Amino acid sequence: MRHLLKKISHPFLKFGLSLYYSKPRNFTYDDIKIKIHPDVFPPQFTFSTKILLDFIQDLELENKTFLELGCGSGIISLLATKKRAEVTASDINEIALKYLKKNAQKNNLHLQVIYSDLFDKIENKFLDYIVINPPYYSKKPKNIKEQAWFCGENFEYFEKLFRQLPCSLSSKTICYIIFSQDCDLEKIKAIALKNNMTFELVFKKKELIETNYIFRIISS
Repeated sequence: MRHLLKKISHPFLKFGLSLYYSKPRNFTYDDIKIKIHPDVFPPQFTFSTKILLDFIQDLELENKTFLELGCGSGIISLLATKKRAEVTASDINEIALKYLKKNAQKNNLHLQVIYSDLFDKIENKFLDYIVINPPYYSKKPKNIKEQAWFCGENFEYFEKLFRQLPCSLSSKTICYIIFSQDCDLEKIKAIALKNNMTFELVFKKKELIETNYIFRIISS
C-alpha cells in the first residue's frame, strides 16, 4: 500500500488525500483509540502497520521489554503496553511523540517515550523485543514527514541501523522488521550482511496486489 500512495498521480485522488491529511485523523485497533497528526506515518492507509499489529497480537509479551524503533503513531507500542510489556517507543518526529503521549494517557496506558535517531538515545539496549517498520524508498527525505517513507538516496537509514544494531542484540533479543515487495530488499540485505546480520523470514502476507514480509534479524 505504501507504493500505491507514493505513486498516486491522478489530480482528484491527490486532492482527496491532501484534504484527508489536512487535519488529525482517528485510528482504532483492539479498542485502542488514537488520533494521528497529518505529519505522522498513516497506519490507516498502509498494510504494514496492521500486519505488524496482528502479528504482535499473538506474541506473549507480559513482563517483556519491548522497543518500537521509529514508532510513528505509536499504535504498536500501545498494543504491546496493553499486553503488559515494558515498552519504550522512540522516534525523531517530535509531533509523533507528542501525540503518542496524549494517546497513551487517553487509553490509560503507560510507556516510555524517547526522542531518538535510531539507537542514539536508547539507553536500555538489551531488550526482549525490538520491532521496526522502517522507511525503505531510496530517496532523500525533504522534511520530517518524508523521513517515515524515504531512507536516503544511498540507504543511509539502513547503513546507520545495521551499524548500531549489533550492539543492541543480546542472545535473548528478538528483532522483527517488516518490508514490502516493492522495496530493494537485496540492497538492504547486503547492508545487513556487511554488518554481520542476516534475515530469517517468519511471516508473509499478501494484501490485494502487495506482499509484505516480516523478518527476524539475526546476528551472524
